Amino acid sequence: MNSVVLSPTASSSAAPGRSTATLERWLTGPRFGGLPARHAGHAPPALSFEFFPPRTEALEQQLWACIRRLEPLAPRFVSVTYGAGGSTQARTHATVARIVAETSLTPAAHLTCVGATREEVDAVARGYWEAGVRHIVALRGDVPGGGAYEPHPGGYAYAADLVAGLKRVADFEISVAAYPETHPNAANPLADLDNLKRKLDAGATRAITNFFFDNSAFLRFLDLALAAGITAPIVPGIMPVTNFAQQAKFAAMSGVSVPDWLGHMFDGIADDLETRRMVAAVVAAEQVRLLQANGIDEFHFYTLNRSDLTYAIAHILGVRAKVASPTPA
Repeated sequence: MNSVVLSPTASSSAAPGRSTATLERWLTGPRFGGLPARHAGHAPPALSFEFFPPRTEALEQQLWACIRRLEPLAPRFVSVTYGAGGSTQARTHATVARIVAETSLTPAAHLTCVGATREEVDAVARGYWEAGVRHIVALRGDVPGGGAYEPHPGGYAYAADLVAGLKRVADFEISVAAYPETHPNAANPLADLDNLKRKLDAGATRAITNFFFDNSAFLRFLDLALAAGITAPIVPGIMPVTNFAQQAKFAAMSGVSVPDWLGHMFDGIADDLETRRMVAAVVAAEQVRLLQANGIDEFHFYTLNRSDLTYAIAHILGVRAKVASPTPA
């Protein structure tokens, strides 16, 4: 490394004390290495994307613009959410069926057990299987309008029971939820880990985490999961911050910590959409690159039916759009 020679007159116009203090800070402060560079020869991470079923024609167009934009990235699968208490059941099914019919994507339909009998849940699952859907994201689900969860008397009590029931219906691939900062309803972190293990032992093949902003919380969670005997993949859920105030509310409802630095990043730009997007891209790109540097090779993006940030972050991770082969003449 070449040394820097400072001319005695280089800072003669500046205040000597201030210049000396600045120089000492630069020369004696900690040195940070850069994140590992990703080269073309490195295998890109596997991705999956989450969408939600639209409520209006305009939102339908936005969703499908998002799907078409992200489709060339060839994600491992795309999931479609299921409203509280099955409130979007018909729209979820219609969206999933259209993905099967009109795209090259592999859909994973969300399915919950709240507020429904086993027979009703099984019927929905059979309908998905008949539509060509082979992947289910199995969740306990939320009570419509909030409130304490109570298992349906004739239903699957919890997500682990739902996983076992789905496996009896058909040989689905099943993903389940995990919570790096503990589910709000869990008695404690160890009880939450026990619940995750029950879901995986019942037949799930992977866990997808709730979104988080503190990477150290996720990495600690991986250590705890392995110590608990969990060896299935635990895929980090990433939610780019498009609207800080809104996502801070999401975080508060689901027990996700919001670091002070994150609020500072978005301070003063609530009405500046373009700057918000640039800041959001920087924040999410740093998060995923740090996780990638720690060996994480799969990510699940909560797209909120918008493709721009997800596409850009995927590109930073090394994922490139697949170019369709020309049709033979």
